[in-house]
Amino acid sequence: MHLMKIQELISPLDNRYNLKIEDLANNFSETNLNKTRFEIEIEWIIFLCTHGGKSFKPLSASAKNNLFKIKNSFNLKSSKRIKSIESRTNHDVKAVEYFIREEMKRFPNLSKYEYLVHYALTSEDINSLSYAVLIGKAKDIYLKKLDILIKDLKSKSRSWASLPLLARTHGQAASPSTLGKEFKVFYQRLLRQKDILKTMRPLAKFGGATGNFHTLELTDPKINWLNKTNKFLSSFGVEQNPITTQIEPHDGIAEIAHCIQRINNIAIDLDQDLWMYISNDLFKLKLKDGEIGSSTMPHKVNPIDFENSEGNLGISNSLMGFFAEKLPKSRLQRDLSDSTVLRNIGMGFAYSYLGLTSCLSGLNKIQPNKEKAIHELSSNWQVLSEAIQIVMKIEGYDNAYEEIKKLTRGKTINKDSYHELVENLKISRTSKNKLKKLTPATYLGIASKLAKS
Repeated sequence: MHLMKIQELISPLDNRYNLKIEDLANNFSETNLNKTRFEIEIEWIIFLCTHGGKSFKPLSASAKNNLFKIKNSFNLKSSKRIKSIESRTNHDVKAVEYFIREEMKRFPNLSKYEYLVHYALTSEDINSLSYAVLIGKAKDIYLKKLDILIKDLKSKSRSWASLPLLARTHGQAASPSTLGKEFKVFYQRLLRQKDILKTMRPLAKFGGATGNFHTLELTDPKINWLNKTNKFLSSFGVEQNPITTQIEPHDGIAEIAHCIQRINNIAIDLDQDLWMYISNDLFKLKLKDGEIGSSTMPHKVNPIDFENSEGNLGISNSLMGFFAEKLPKSRLQRDLSDSTVLRNIGMGFAYSYLGLTSCLSGLNKIQPNKEKAIHELSSNWQVLSEAIQIVMKIEGYDNAYEEIKKLTRGKTINKDSYHELVENLKISRTSKNKLKKLTPATYLGIASKLAKS
């Protein structure tokens, strides 16, 4: 078989970005998928001989030791041999079975156990458990990256808790906030989704051809095979779905996909906000020696990390949305349309992982432009109109909003015109003094406290 050079590979996950997603790539590789199938098949033999009752010969110590030798011997050569067998069988799980039989023939004391390879199983039992294992490990890798991002946002929200910022609603000047509090919003959103994702896990089935445990029940109807198989799946850290057709319906995978979509969308929202802040000069980007912003405009320092993040998160969204939409659907007791889709599940994780990585890279380069922030605030005293109308309402004005609207809507107000407006109001001197003490940079509510909470 022709081995493609890295520069010939079609996906940037396999070349340009490979080193950034190395752990995920190794986890979802076909080699690791076959290794996982291989290990499950061998563990099933050991399990049947140990917990399967009188229908199965107990394993001698040496036979068990030899099975462990086979299990632990899996390497790249093993993977290539399985692919060679598959080229003949056109069935990947069956290729794993035949390879195990070959390996067992190397040990004479395993010959009487060879019939137990893939005993009472359908391919989907092996695949279902294998993908559950791989997705579980991928989730752990992914959550570590997400946790780094969340901790960074928390750190910045506290560091910049009191740094005033002109908020914008509909792109227009609005009641001020602090930079730290706005970062805290994203911290809180991502933290919630992380906690939800941690609780999610794909289920697996192990009930045979149509999920009814036919062959195991036929082997020994006195044994509670539902409990037995549940015990077996638990040894891999996977929960069994006992009520299935030939396939586990993938609802658990769909839930995970939807959760990662929500994480992607929150991160895209963050990317876009930071892009806007950089565009408006509220953030400066740290310079990197040798980096080029534009091929023709030497002065440029571009927010490329946030743009890269947004793009990769968008690709992940498309994939995860398709997985969540497609995988739970299967004609009658099964069709094979889920098989080719599941092979791509790692791409959904990888593009999201890349997006989070790029977002983190961007966050490490930004530094607030305090002078710009203060200038924006001092140029928009009209944002204190909210404070004025509230004070007027406290003093009993029923139409306070309407009066201030006439005086401020669509207008840019400076310090002097603000003080003049306040002085001309028919309110108490105490209230006037209260309002005059305010500035756009001090009218912050409890934003600082929220950021530090």
